[in-house]
Amino acid sequence: MTTHTDSFTYQIIPNRELAAEDLALCDAAAAAALRAYAPYSRFHVGAALRLSNGRLIDGNNQENAAYPSGICAERTALFTAAAAYPEANVLGLAISAFHDGHHVPYISPCGACRQVMMESEARQQVPIRVLLHGVSTTYVLTTVRALLPLWTPPKSTTPLR
Repeated sequence: MTTHTDSFTYQIIPNRELAAEDLALCDAAAAAALRAYAPYSRFHVGAALRLSNGRLIDGNNQENAAYPSGICAERTALFTAAAAYPEANVLGLAISAFHDGHHVPYISPCGACRQVMMESEARQQVPIRVLLHGVSTTYVLTTVRALLPLWTPPKSTTPLR
């Protein structure tokens, strides 16, 4: 038997101390969350991406009575960006959430979103900065890999073009 230890570094930054660019991304995620369609869970999630072409893309969760036919905010934003700007890299991704009208203290992506985020990072071969925006603080990770440390990339992430 062997024992392994894995670790990653992240920052917890008070929202009032965020850099202007990070605060703008978090604000965009929070605004997107307020537009989410979440009548069943009442958990409104928003995500915002900063792309290498300077564009900001946002998305929010969209629930459906035929669960699990809905989609999470992170995947909405990532798939929109990939469809509209396939040549652009995602440089940063902020996630924010509200439950019953109150900003939650902390938000972390689900497993499906972590997988999509990780594959997006692997495909572009550039780290994606992740900002988990809460009511008073934001967790800042320098790479998606910190959310899914044992992930193994697929044999090929090369586009079929």
